[in-house]
Order: sequence, then structure tokens, then C-alpha cells
Amino acid sequence: MSLISGLDRFTLCFSSNLLSQEEETKSWKKLIKIAVSGAAGMISNHLLFKLASGEVFGPDQPVALKLLGSERSIQALEGVAMELEDSLFPLLREVNIGIDPYEVFQDVEWALLIGAKPRGPGMERADLLDINGQIFAEQGKALNAVASRNVKVMVVGNPCNTNALICMKNAPDIPAKNFHALTRLDENRAKCQLALKAGVFYDKVSNVTIWGNHSTTQVPDFLNATINGLPVTEIIKDRKWLEEEFTEKVQKRGGVLIQKWGRSSAASTSVSIVDAIRSLITPTPKGDWFSSGVYTTGNPYGIAEDIIFSMACRSKGDGDYELVKDVMIDDFLWNRIKKSEAELLAEKRCVAHLTGEGIAVCDLPGDTMLPGEM
Repeated sequence: MSLISGLDRFTLCFSSNLLSQEEETKSWKKLIKIAVSGAAGMISNHLLFKLASGEVFGPDQPVALKLLGSERSIQALEGVAMELEDSLFPLLREVNIGIDPYEVFQDVEWALLIGAKPRGPGMERADLLDINGQIFAEQGKALNAVASRNVKVMVVGNPCNTNALICMKNAPDIPAKNFHALTRLDENRAKCQLALKAGVFYDKVSNVTIWGNHSTTQVPDFLNATINGLPVTEIIKDRKWLEEEFTEKVQKRGGVLIQKWGRSSAASTSVSIVDAIRSLITPTPKGDWFSSGVYTTGNPYGIAEDIIFSMACRSKGDGDYELVKDVMIDDFLWNRIKKSEAELLAEKRCVAHLTGEGIAVCDLPGDTMLPGEM
């Protein structure tokens, strides 16, 4: 281990320097640099080994992991790096750790922003928005200064929609379309509930959208979902269950899990991050789509512009996406969407001082925070 510009750099025993240029060209794709913040946390503990093994980007894609932590977590980060080294992943060419985002984010092509402060006892949601917003404002500035110009940014730390907006606003040289807030776990939970109710395996459920905020105002969309290619409403005829119990189960699933197990959903969150990345780097199956919290400006649905809102997306597998236009929105769905929209607009006003849009005015419409934020 040596110290280079304040960044702990672990050179692995299977460094790509051991390969001649000719062998490297024949054997490996171009190295992908991936930054992960909150890298000493529980979610990252599951995710990093998936990234290093080839499970995410493929069995022939070498990766460099650049792990961001804090002064308090630096020893834990060293331990994480040691475990990654000892696992002898042949695709893992480098592990870098550090506490300065301007060093860790240098030239990265993917930034997975997991680290965020949880809400402590008595803390108002507005306070959490401000505290975490400052973290993501600084990380946005760092990405803007040193990351690849086409870096893909996935924000996991809550409140993730507004944190993603803050990060994006502080990185004006990176395309707004490259910023995502993770709502894939919510989509996976919705698919699970529909499959259980219909008595089918989960892979028979498709076209599930999560609309809106990653909070209890999120809208799991059963109207456009299908089971075995047929509309969910034809398979599950209990409309009351769909509108009430199904919706509430998805919205509150994280809280129930914490009550049962005493901890948040770190493992399934890491799986959903993998799913979200794969959805961007592999072509979306014909007729299907996936959910991601993305920038609303120019959206075809009539949702308010200039917020990060979970919507239906398709990808050609190039890391980019397009919004799905052929979706149905009835009055029930639209009314729920507008409620989540109102919450995100209020959150945006609450962090105006962090997005360069003036003085913050906090008029949040109630506490709809997910239990995992606490």
C-alpha cells in the first residue's frame, strides 16, 4: 500500500501491467472506472463483490474500483480493499480508496453514490434534505471537475430523488440525462407482490413502473403491468386489492422488513443497483421497460419539469435511455402521480440554496419519508 496524492492505492497482484499491450488488447476490453461512495457501508459490502466478479458488466470486462469514504471510515475502507484483493477477482485491476471526491472521482465512467447520513432522532426531513444535500452538492461539483464527461451517476443515498437533482445541478457540464435516482428496488418489490398474488414466478411479470418519489408517495403502476403478456387487471381482477393493499405493500415494504429483521434492506438494494446498471448496458427486451428516477424536462406525460421523477424507461444497451411513450394513465394513476410530483416540487424548493435557485423555502406536505432514511 502506498499513498499517492492523498489517495490510498492498492496495486493488485494481477495488475494489468503484467500483460503486454498485445495480450491486453486481445484479452480484455477497455478498463471501466467505477466510483462508489459510502463504500464501507452495508449496501456496498454486498455490491462491491458483484462489481469485481464480473456479475454486473460482464465476464470479460476489467474494472477499477474507486472507493469514497470519510475520515471516520478510512480504516474500514482499508479492510474492504484487503478483502477485495484477497478474493483474487481476475477482472479487478485496481482498488483505490480515499476521502476526497476530487481524487476518487478522477476519470470515472460510473459513479454509484450510496453514502448518505441517516435521519437521527428528532431530525426533521427538511434538516436531512439540507445535510445530505450539501454532501451531494459537493460530489456533483467534484464529478463536474474531474469525472468522464459522459459519466453515469446513480444516486442511492436518500432522499435519492432530490439528492440526484442537487448533484445534477452542481454538475452542469455533465448531461442531465446521465443522472439517476434508484427506484429499481421498488419496482422489484412491486413485481414480487404481483407474482405472489397471481401465483406465478416473478419473471412472468413485466412492464412494471414506479412513478414519482422514492418515498411513501411513490406510485407502483399496475395499470400498464402484464403477467404472461396479459394485462395485470385481467389476471388479478380484485381492483380494490390493486389500488389499496398492493400499493401500500410496495410503499411500506422497507419499513416492514426493518421491523422484522432489525436492519434495512442492504442485500436487496445492492441487487437492485445491479439490475439498474444492467438495464442501461443491455438492450431492453422488446415491449418491456424499467423504472428509474430521471430528469423530467421534455417528458411526454405532462409531469412537472426540472425534477428527478421515476418514470418508464427503455435502453438500447449503450448506457443511455429513452422514456416510454406508449403508457396508459387513468385518473387513479394520474392523481397519485400528481401527489408525488407535489412532494418533489416541495423538496426542490427546500434545497433551492443548494441548486443555485435562490433562498430555500420549506413547505413539505407531510412526512412521507421511507423508514430506511431513519
